[in-house]
Amino acid sequence: MTIIINKNTTKKEFVKLLASMEKSKKSNGVDLSKHCGVLKLKKDALQIQKEMRNEWE
Repeated sequence: MTIIINKNTTKKEFVKLLASMEKSKKSNGVDLSKHCGVLKLKKDALQIQKEMRNEWE
């Protein structure tokens, strides 16, 4: 969605346009925030990466 804002647009109109844009956003229904976090690795990350790359050789 594209919104054109001119220099003559008032603050009220701007807020209304932003509100309409927020309402029109469609969410896919998936909450990925529960998957955000920190991994606790027992090995060095670089070592793990080298091991993964060596699997194909």
